[in-house]
Amino acid sequence: MSAESSNLSNIEHRAVIKYFVKKGKTPKEIFEDMVSVLQESAPSYTMVKKWARLFQEGRESCEDDPRPGRPVTVVTEENVRKIEKFVLAHRRIKLWQIAEELQISKERVGEIIHEHMNMRKISAR
Repeated sequence: MSAESSNLSNIEHRAVIKYFVKKGKTPKEIFEDMVSVLQESAPSYTMVKKWARLFQEGRESCEDDPRPGRPVTVVTEENVRKIEKFVLAHRRIKLWQIAEELQISKERVGEIIHEHMNMRKISAR
């Protein structure tokens, strides 16, 4: 196997681990087998143990579980319209002023202006 083809994604690593667990191999055997084939791109022994345990406990999915946290909801059509309205009404308004007014980050305001409204800063000096 060439070096390029041995670079598997995390999901592919997990699928291999799941296969070996179903065949009855121990985490140590799975790890040694993966290292012999994948070398440096093999997952760590800790990861192999973790996923082997999860598959032994009945887990079927190789995908990551959804993570907690606030979903990205700032870049919405409503916010794009609000920012467009601000920019057209106040040509010299600063990003931080829009961010402060709408209670969203400067970075998201910049993203909306540049990516969604296709506007760029123009200087007339």
